[in-house]
Amino acid sequence: MNWIKFLTLFLGSFLFAQQTAFKFDFGTDRTEKGFIPITSTTKFNTKIGYGFMDISGLKSIDNGGNALTGDFITSDKPFYFSVAIPEGNYNIILNLGDTKGISETTVRVENRRLMLNDVKTKKGEIVERQITVHVKDSIIRNQEGTQIGIVKLKPRERKYLHWDNLLTMEFNDKSPKVCSVVILPNKKAKTIYLTGDSTVVDAQYEPWASWGQMLPYFFVPNEVVIANYAESGETLKAFEDRRRINKIWNKIQPGDYLFIQFGHNDQKAGNSTKSGYRKRLKEWILKAKQLGVIPVLVTSMNRKVFDENNKIINTLDDFPDAMREIAKEEKVELIDLNALSKTLFEAMGPEDAKKAFVHYRANSYPNQPTALADDTHFNTYGAYELAKCVVKSIVDQNLPLKKYISKNYKSFNPNKPDKVEDLHWPESIFMESLKPDGN
Repeated sequence: MNWIKFLTLFLGSFLFAQQTAFKFDFGTDRTEKGFIPITSTTKFNTKIGYGFMDISGLKSIDNGGNALTGDFITSDKPFYFSVAIPEGNYNIILNLGDTKGISETTVRVENRRLMLNDVKTKKGEIVERQITVHVKDSIIRNQEGTQIGIVKLKPRERKYLHWDNLLTMEFNDKSPKVCSVVILPNKKAKTIYLTGDSTVVDAQYEPWASWGQMLPYFFVPNEVVIANYAESGETLKAFEDRRRINKIWNKIQPGDYLFIQFGHNDQKAGNSTKSGYRKRLKEWILKAKQLGVIPVLVTSMNRKVFDENNKIINTLDDFPDAMREIAKEEKVELIDLNALSKTLFEAMGPEDAKKAFVHYRANSYPNQPTALADDTHFNTYGAYELAKCVVKSIVDQNLPLKKYISKNYKSFNPNKPDKVEDLHWPESIFMESLKPDGN
């Protein structure tokens, strides 16, 4: 009897995990036909395959009227909803608002990947918003779907929300109110695969952040999706050794993009551009072209190191120049983030530039007894500004991706950085003072 029960539960969970389309009605048990009811007590468990990470503080509010939009879930703190779902690209359609009040909602996914920022609704207003999300796991599969390997994750990665076989949505802000969530597969979006190190990775913990996790906010959903495979401490060689690039080669499709940014850790590992860096870059470019993929090289941004004249000192040896040269030799697109960051940081100056990096007094965050003074890694403001530099380069160079840039990008001049207080970023609940791997 126990074995039969176990097998039934296992198969039920397995079948659910293969489902790729969901309709969730957030609020009370008064549910729209064809939707799954989600209330303030719907805690995630593996048997049903969906639910909230933590139900403490959640409130189910019912205003009556329409079953789908007349009720909602809200909380005074960030809340997280997870769904067991196969890897792939998905459109997520959200109804946000309150038929009897106002709301203000920011939506991020997985490791604080920015999707919707500060969506305000007037009293009685319900708005529909769509985002497009890439979900991944660590299994390497061939075109037939058969497992042929696995990505070698670092111990710290096993806690991340983007390798856990779940899609996790973070609802945050002053008054987040979620009426419904519909998840549908997206088979047509161009996928931009990001490779790189801690300056690109989707960082899970405040106050750390990278430009890669800000990038989705600036692209039109449904048309383009960002797939961030970067990880802290990686070099080109390590990215190969841990099979991260193999994972991408077995997933990427013709017409997709491969962004490549490496340099910081390649340099710190004692390598030179002649000790494999150039060779590997050219091999990746060749492989991408063979697969019908568009490679885009991104030079590593500068560290916060100034000379006596308040000019940025190059601490990356000839790695940026090597990438520039290879882009010309191989006739591929280049986003010169190294040059753009130099302009950006010099416009900020040595003191204000600290506001873009992880520079915080002791006890600014929980379990942070000592001051943080990191001149390589960015906070959310710095990451946001660098993401705008990346988008600016796409627009200014008139790259094909330009037509997919959303209205969230207005224009940007790195000589005139945004004010730090103008960035809207309600912090998540995940915080850690331990710096990422690499430097």
